[in-house]
This record gives sequence, structure tokens and C-alpha cells, in this order.
Amino acid sequence: MKFVKMSLIAALTCGAFVTASADDAKPKRQLKGNMMEVYNVLPGKADNIVDALADGVFYGRLRSNSFYWDWKNDETSNKDNKASGLGGSLIYKTASYEGLSATAGMYFSTNLIHTAHDDLGTIKAGKDTFSRHNAFIGDDYSMAVLGQAYLQYDVSKTSVKVGRQIFESFLTKSNDTKMVPNTFDGLVVTNKDLPQTRVRGAYFLTQKLRDHTTAHDVITFDTGSATDAKSSWNGNDDSAVHKGLSHANFLAAGEDTNHDLIVVDLQNKSVENLQVDVTYGSVPGVVSSLTGELNYKVDLGSGYSLTPGVRYMKQFDNGGGEVGGATLKGTLAIDKTPADNLGYKERYTLDSSLAMARLVLKKGALKAQIAYSAVEDAADIVAPWRGFPTGGYTRAMAQYNWYANTKTTAAEVKYDFGKAKMVPGFSAMVRYAMQNFDEAKQAAGVQADSNIIHMDFIEQFTPELQAKVRVGLVSADARQSDGVDKDSYNEYRFELNYLF
Repeated sequence: MKFVKMSLIAALTCGAFVTASADDAKPKRQLKGNMMEVYNVLPGKADNIVDALADGVFYGRLRSNSFYWDWKNDETSNKDNKASGLGGSLIYKTASYEGLSATAGMYFSTNLIHTAHDDLGTIKAGKDTFSRHNAFIGDDYSMAVLGQAYLQYDVSKTSVKVGRQIFESFLTKSNDTKMVPNTFDGLVVTNKDLPQTRVRGAYFLTQKLRDHTTAHDVITFDTGSATDAKSSWNGNDDSAVHKGLSHANFLAAGEDTNHDLIVVDLQNKSVENLQVDVTYGSVPGVVSSLTGELNYKVDLGSGYSLTPGVRYMKQFDNGGGEVGGATLKGTLAIDKTPADNLGYKERYTLDSSLAMARLVLKKGALKAQIAYSAVEDAADIVAPWRGFPTGGYTRAMAQYNWYANTKTTAAEVKYDFGKAKMVPGFSAMVRYAMQNFDEAKQAAGVQADSNIIHMDFIEQFTPELQAKVRVGLVSADARQSDGVDKDSYNEYRFELNYLF
């Protein structure tokens, strides 16, 4: 708890030097609670290319992010770990000339705690403050990357973007909660011709995760080589990656190791108070999915509203099951020789589904929610693109609850004390989640059942300056195989952001 106390002291110290602004004018951009960026000021139109460059807008950001991960049981391979990143970004958007514009964003981060090479693999949430691969091969604990670089063409109600970009969707997100956002290289087309409807299509050739300085395949996991033992840290090493869909396994199966990601989604609000979302995602030749979501807002009177929501995801095996097997852990892949299916009904399949529901109650500064999710007892859900299939429903911080036959119940309460005119700029959120994993699948590497308390505290000192403290308290059962608790821990985070 010492970390939390120090974080709060730091936040209050910032507040002592910053007077909350009484001016309600919005800054050029703002941060949402999930750290997505909202642009309030965008460049206008120009009469020529020179003016398009001259009339562009710069968006600056200074940020720091500190992490401390405290395992309950240090007598296992788990090691307590910490990291602290300091850096920022500078984004430039040109004005539009004949519908054409451009965006470029540079991001920088340096890790203030140089972890020993032998311990780089033990770092958990703080790993995204630097590149573990670069630290391992060159003792480089800093990152300077071109995080965004794309051309945009707008005509009528259609927008086309080509290049490296952020794409916020059900499957893909920037997840910019560390130092550098998760981005994709490719083409995105957005159309809004249909009334109250947005249709998008994305075709991505590569992905660049937050702790990477170079792009990599959208799904292939690299297991390392004789010349680079940690090359996996330079490929798709997302925490939710399917380790069975590896470079070596694709080659052994006679399949291509390079893949593309296709995302097509539709959002419709034609019916009053009803939002409909449909998303199709595909890595051709490997796996695909179709997801539908409905949210309907009901006015309860006296300022209250209740919004029931449901989401259903169907996953289809398009060849990846024969290569990587049913579990994300890779223990059922073609390069393994398990004695049985390790708790899974079928070994070589990715066919599966995921269903969830929630109720969201709102009134003024208050938001309360209860939710439930269940994964079919088939294959794990494959989604290593930071979108989080259970996000917004039952996912808690740093949790991955879409293994097969996992059931999660969650409740959360958020209160905006600033909106209630009680404490200027201050808001808090508390979430409690009960994760029921399938004990039979612990043989494959799936974790034990756990209960999580997740808390966020945000102080918006001014429209530009924000401090955020996050706490995650995880209490897990012991593993059945050896009776050892390998999954309980406490996690603490402190973030500062200044936008200009």
C-alpha cells in the first residue's frame, strides 16, 4: 500500500501547484476513462498544399506511468516486479486540401528502472514502458517510435485512411494505458451514407503492439531461435496471444507465417434508444468471428436510466485449430505430445463462442453495472489485438477471462464527484469480479479461480492535467495439481498526463 500512498501524495502535490480552471472551454483533445483520445479541435480546410501544412495542428502530451506488481507467493517462479516510464508524444495533423490530409505521431518512452536481463521475462503490467527485446539484445530501455503515420481522404460521407493508425473497434483498440498505443498498418474505409449508420472496413497487414519499436505479424507467435532467444518479444507477444499459432508450427504445417487481419463492422442507431453493433473479424486461413451486440436504454424517470446489453461472439476455425490447438497456452499445438486433451473436449479446433449480458444504471454522476459472461466449453477465444472480448462487461484490469468454459460475474460502481460538485475533477470506480475457470484445464496452463477488486481514482486538475491511480487486488485459489497459489497478487499503478 506504500505505492498507493506515494501516488496519492504525488497527485496532491501536483494539485497544490495547479489551480482548477473555472473556464469550461474544452482543450484541443481530452482523455476518456479508458485513455482513448477525443479530439475537440481539428484542422480545417486549406486552399493549397502549402496552407494545408501551415494550418495544421500539433497535439502534445507529456506522461509518466509507474507500476508495482506484488505476488502473494514469492516461492514460485513468480517474482515481484516494477517499472516506471517517462515520455510523451507529439502528433501533427495537416489541414485538408481537396479532401486529402495527413497525420504523423511520434512517441517516446524511457524506463527509469533497468531490470536485469534474467528478470525481463518476469515483468507484468510495466513491460509496455519499454521494449523487452531491445533491452535484452542491446541494453536499450528507451523507445522512440513512429506510432501513427497515415494519409486520409474524405469525400462526402466516406473517409479513407492508409498507413499506420489507431483503429478502435470491438476486436482492435489502441489500449493506450501505458506509453505508446497499439496500432495497425493498413487500410480503413468508413462510410456514413445510411441514416444513423456507420459502416467500416479495415484490412491490416501488420500490427505494432505497445512495447514494440517495429511492426510484426497480426497473429504469429515467435518461439525464439538459436541466434535470438527472445525473438518472441519482437513478434506478436500480446498477453492474449495464441502461443500454438507460432512461426515454427505454421512452417511445420506447411502454412504461411505471414497473415492479414480483416475487420468489418456496422453500428446503427435508427431505433430510438437502441444501439446495434455487428463485427466480423478474420485472419484468413486461421480463424474468424462474428459478433453482435444490442444495448437498449430505458428511461426510468427521476433522472434514472437502465440499459440492458447483450453481446454474442461466434468463433470459427478456418485452419488454425490444426496448427495451434484449442488452447491459447499452446500446449495442444502440433509440436506438443500431450497424453490427453488437457481438459479440452477437442484438441485441434478453434470453433467456440462467448456470450455475455449486463445491466447499466445511470443517474447524473452515478453509474452502476452488473454483468455476466460465459465461454463455450470448446476452444479459447483468439483476440490478441487489445480489444478484449469481455471488455465493458466482465473484464477486470489485467485479466483475460475468455478461456474455454470460463464464467465471470462482475459488478462495478463509478461516481464522478466533480460532476456532483462535491470534489472538483475527482472520480472513482470500484469493480468486483468473480472468475470461475475450468479446473480441468489447469493441465493446459489455465489459471485458478479468482476474485478481483479493481479500483480507479482520477483527478482532473485542469482540462490538460490528469492524475490516475489504479489498484488491482487478486485473490486466487491454489492450483489443483500441486496445491500452490500461483495466481494471487496485488497491483498498483500511477499515471500522470499533461496535454498541450
